[in-house]
Amino acid sequence: MEYGIIEREIHVDASPEVVFEVVSSPEHISEWWTDDASVEARPGAVGKLIWGDRAQVVPITVLEAEPPRLFSFRWCYPGDEVDDSADTLLVTFELAPSGTGTRIRLTETGFREMGWEAAKLEDVYRDHSSGWDTFVPRLGEYLARLVPTR
Repeated sequence: MEYGIIEREIHVDASPEVVFEVVSSPEHISEWWTDDASVEARPGAVGKLIWGDRAQVVPITVLEAEPPRLFSFRWCYPGDEVDDSADTLLVTFELAPSGTGTRIRLTETGFREMGWEAAKLEDVYRDHSSGWDTFVPRLGEYLARLVPTR
């Protein structure tokens, strides 16, 4: 297996503008992904993703915020510093109008660049892959509750 990129894609019945808010605003992120979050949707903004009772706090730095089509950030593990270098993972949400809704394409890259031993690379990649298998559908479910179909 390559362990280089994770890709997930879903279609939701919500406008790209609504989807952008949901993938980039702390009040929405904490409804479908984390337990809490603090970040601004602007390039260079530094924030945190929080799980549990602050059991895991992960720093993030926003790279791109181009409403309503693109939101990307770099993140790393607790205790590490986050910057725009290759020693962090890059998560990108690409949003494209599709019919009456939006196609959301999520990618996460940078696993090989972390310099991990093979076993850790495989373990982290599989953990993140499994995580997105859970959280991308939750994103779709949250958007369906937020924007009921007509």
